[in-house]
Amino acid sequence: MAQDKSRVQSLDFLKGLVIVIMALDHVRDYFHRDIFYFSPTDIDQTNGWLFFTRFITHFCAPVFVLLAGTSAFFVHQRIGNSELSKWLIKRGLWLVFAEIVIIAFGWRFLFNFNSIIFQVIWLLGISMIFLAVFAHIPKKIMIPVCLIVIFGHNSLDGFTGGQFSDLWTLLHVRGPIKLTENVRIISAYPLIPWIFVMPLGYHLGSLYNSSYDPSARRRLLIKLGLSAVVLFFVIRIFNVYGNMTPWLHYDEFTKTVISFFNITKYPPSLLYLLITLGPSLIVLAWAEHFKGTVYNMMVLFGKVPMFFYIIHIYYIHLLALFAVYLTGYDPNLMFVEIFITFETRLQGYGFSLGVVYLVWLFVVLTLYPVCVWFWNYKKTHRHYWWLSYL
Repeated sequence: MAQDKSRVQSLDFLKGLVIVIMALDHVRDYFHRDIFYFSPTDIDQTNGWLFFTRFITHFCAPVFVLLAGTSAFFVHQRIGNSELSKWLIKRGLWLVFAEIVIIAFGWRFLFNFNSIIFQVIWLLGISMIFLAVFAHIPKKIMIPVCLIVIFGHNSLDGFTGGQFSDLWTLLHVRGPIKLTENVRIISAYPLIPWIFVMPLGYHLGSLYNSSYDPSARRRLLIKLGLSAVVLFFVIRIFNVYGNMTPWLHYDEFTKTVISFFNITKYPPSLLYLLITLGPSLIVLAWAEHFKGTVYNMMVLFGKVPMFFYIIHIYYIHLLALFAVYLTGYDPNLMFVEIFITFETRLQGYGFSLGVVYLVWLFVVLTLYPVCVWFWNYKKTHRHYWWLSYL
């Protein structure tokens, strides 16, 4: 596969890597037998391998949000300020629509507008709309503001919002928001502090200007990444701030380790962002020297992230529908009102974690040629404006 000189390969690699890891989490949702009984982060019922499988997928959303900001920086290099804001708003609204209609149907195989789940694609869309304003605030102001929110928002964990509880749920608390008697929103990805992560990614893009020394960039990325990891361990050891739940000592060492790394994703705690974005920046620096077949595959996936995201959900769900049928369950149970893991009638269905990993590899390998085709089609059909939204 020829290298596209107009793109930063290391950024595409990191996007592709987390997209592939994300697919593992979604395969687990549809194929793992334990998903219908307990959460993989339930310390009393999980095990080390299952917890690790869930933990590595924590890296996906932070990288998506951060690098979406970086992509916006590159767009800004080609267009003016007002055009950037229009581009971000249009793309943000498209992502919100895609979440509510296209992606929700992929998860459910049903249209159910009575329960609308705001997940990661919605979050990216709304964050882009905020970035349409934040991108024009001077860097020396915006970066400190973002860091203040990211480091300080856990001080608001006990706040319920009072008479503005619905608004606060949308901003900082995972949960339902009742719109009418029959319609509710489920805020799975509260906006704070996510909307302040994307501007950091936007300003990260300046490190990739042609005038910036590559060696200096790599050293800075590693320094920032290591600093975040060290901060994570220092803050977590003291066990007084940075996460909604403290870690506990258990008689079993494995459970203690799980408790230590059992960090809050909804909303993302300070510790969650430190231990996900820190290592991601280090990988981003190292990736500038990576080569090989796997590297090229990840780069390709990273070039078509939205396309991969949409089709992999439909693909996994369709495979699971056949798996349900072949194992003697009613395939109609795969047409769900809210989310597959809430379907208690599927208790007993599913496979071991080892099988989940095999299905995941099958999904990734079989989607690769489809993504290659789409990338080539997109390059040769640039006159189709709608392709830029996939």
